[in-house]
Amino acid sequence: MISFVTEIRVRYADTDQMRFVYYGKFFEYFEQGRSDLLRHVGLPYTEIEAMGLYLPVIEASARYKKSARYDDLLRVETSLHEMPVARVRIEYRVFHNDESEPMAEGYTVHSFLNAKTGKPTRAPAKFVEAIGEAMKKAK
Repeated sequence: MISFVTEIRVRYADTDQMRFVYYGKFFEYFEQGRSDLLRHVGLPYTEIEAMGLYLPVIEASARYKKSARYDDLLRVETSLHEMPVARVRIEYRVFHNDESEPMAEGYTVHSFLNAKTGKPTRAPAKFVEAIGEAMKKAK
């Protein structure tokens, strides 16, 4: 398993009329965590796209347990538990920065898509190698 922690400060624009973080914003927080995790293992999205790949979301889920408000400091823990083949599943837990119980949990599943043909493909060797190296270091 590899993981990475991202801190996010809730912006006023992230809140709804009830002054809670709008539920859809959590998927943006997940995206930030995913981008940071991939960058951490040497696979920023620019590098992935340079390989001729896209990683579209084909499934997403979130469960909400507590609310967040403007100016809260959140901690997004992003993790990848399995080696990718044709898909990669990334999991997320969002915490108020000073709490141990998550306020939201979720995951996204991404397929590997050939940017030129638009067709699904397997994870390229460079991607698999980078994830494998990161998993070895995490042990």
